[in-house]
Amino acid sequence: MKEYKTKEQKRKFYNSYAWAKLRKQIYERDKECQECKRNGRVALDTYELSDNGRKVIKLVAHHKKELEFHPELALEPSNIEM
Repeated sequence: MKEYKTKEQKRKFYNSYAWAKLRKQIYERDKECQECKRNGRVALDTYELSDNGRKVIKLVAHHKKELEFHPELALEPSNIEM
């Protein structure tokens, strides 16, 4: 099993094709902040452009159980939410 303890290991994972593909699936599945939803609020992935024209992301797909401590769940959709 891979480890994700160092910044370099985590960066390599988060720049991988597998993570990008899964992240896209999570955006399509969730469409809104799940923490906000649990608390009776809604936060959609609306975005603005920064001064240099790049998208400013409001919502980020993330692991519920931290990648560093649960590498076996790195690509498990049930462990990832917006």
